[in-house]
Amino acid sequence: MKTRTILLSLAALFAATVVCFAADDVNMGTWKLNEAKSKLAAGAAKNNTVVYTAAGDSVKVAIDGVDGSGKPMHTEWTGKFDGKDYPVTGDATSDVRSYKKVNAHTLEFAAKKGGKVTISGRIAVAADGKSRTVTASGMDAMGMKQSSTAVYDKQ
Repeated sequence: MKTRTILLSLAALFAATVVCFAADDVNMGTWKLNEAKSKLAAGAAKNNTVVYTAAGDSVKVAIDGVDGSGKPMHTEWTGKFDGKDYPVTGDATSDVRSYKKVNAHTLEFAAKKGGKVTISGRIAVAADGKSRTVTASGMDAMGMKQSSTAVYDKQ
């Protein structure tokens, strides 16, 4: 009986830790693109909605938007903000993505296809937690360098 009580207590403690992690991370939640404040490269994908949710001891990032040709797209990534590559689905330009926490309000990211970086950048959440700015650079489908700045509002 004691063993069962101890195991249940440890499971509850683990669950509470995961919930606290998610609640304390300013990136968590739903973010909508503010096109008026953004400077997107011509022909670049447009991520209209980005949702960060807890997935056990990891984070799931789901993105809905349109690709460079205007077709709807949905990508998903589940991993940790530890700088390691984790698989991404639904993205023709990458097969893995990594996020690294710089500080409580800043992440660095890189997307790779076949081991080569296709896009990289930085995500900075405002001090008030109500908006975030994503600066990204990489190569387009034609091999031309492009960069974008996207501003998102917390929903």
